[in-house]
Amino acid sequence: MGTEIRLATESDAQQMLAIYAPIVRETTISFEEEVPSIAEFQERIRSVLEHLPWFVCDHDGEVAGYAYASPFKARPGYRWSCEVTVYVHPDYRRRNVGRALYTSLLRALAAQGYCVAVAVITLPNPGSIALHESMGFRRVGAYEGIGHKLGEWLDDGVWQRELSPKPTAPAPPAPYQRLVGTSGWDDVLKAGTACLRLPPQP
Repeated sequence: MGTEIRLATESDAQQMLAIYAPIVRETTISFEEEVPSIAEFQERIRSVLEHLPWFVCDHDGEVAGYAYASPFKARPGYRWSCEVTVYVHPDYRRRNVGRALYTSLLRALAAQGYCVAVAVITLPNPGSIALHESMGFRRVGAYEGIGHKLGEWLDDGVWQRELSPKPTAPAPPAPYQRLVGTSGWDDVLKAGTACLRLPPQP
């Protein structure tokens, strides 16, 4: 079957939720407190994919990780910026899965016409910080004591990366669907896949 970066589908929800559920239950990485149902997670996938890409790393039929973009804020003046998120299955960490997913995601967003990507990281999280900074993100600020989970008040750090030059009169970002099936889209997926260090399943 092989390994690839590809668009997520609703049928990936169960495997992605298996990655996300322990993060909700056991960590402060996500401020969610209740694990969403499969139906809720499928609706999230559907909603994101209407406008923005959501990628999975598929390793011989197993979801090793996933990454997606969401609107940074609802006001129209923010529409050239987006927030990005990545999660990797514990069994696949230190295999460049996060880097591969972000390589494809950030290239896709730039091709659409987005100018800025923002990542919000609950602190402390040295692994996530290292990944984002290795991908060109720089810390631009923090929200102090912004959330409470598992008995403690937590800070969020904010990291930002420029995706493309900011034109004087920018056109609205194009739907990613216009890119799917083009050689440019193939290059987006191949660039991420080329980062992976995953041996075939036995």
